[in-house]
Amino acid sequence: MWKGELVSIFISSISGEEMLEKSTVKAVPGRGIEGDRFFLHTEFDAEKHDPSKEVTLIEIEALEALKRDYSIDIGIGDSRRNMVTREVPLNHLVDQEFSVGEVVLRGIRLCEPCAHLAKMTQKNVRPALVHRGGLRAQIISGGSMKVGDIIEIHTY
Repeated sequence: MWKGELVSIFISSISGEEMLEKSTVKAVPGRGIEGDRFFLHTEFDAEKHDPSKEVTLIEIEALEALKRDYSIDIGIGDSRRNMVTREVPLNHLVDQEFSVGEVVLRGIRLCEPCAHLAKMTQKNVRPALVHRGGLRAQIISGGSMKVGDIIEIHTY
């Protein structure tokens, strides 16, 4: 069984704005990460809420491979993901529950790179991150997450 680590946390209160690095954040089920753009929607409607937008994660190994294999060097916050992990097989966590410190998340779907990411970084980042762009997750049980938290499959 694997155990990984939360390396970095990022939020942005406005879409397209710079991602701000945080050492700790509060995860709220049904909303997302406090202070993040998806949490702050002023017209929040629980019936239209998309749980796959609550938290996004990417492996630092994918960003390192981007630089090594494609000579694309972007900052970890430039990935536009909320959480950067180490030694966590994110692609295998679709439909799985896992914990990040005291918070329980459920992998919803892969977070494939989009045109917005390419626009914010480099156009060739998109094909280089196909199937390596991270994971979209829903918050099942909220609480605080902090850099250095252990990430592992959730056990009941």
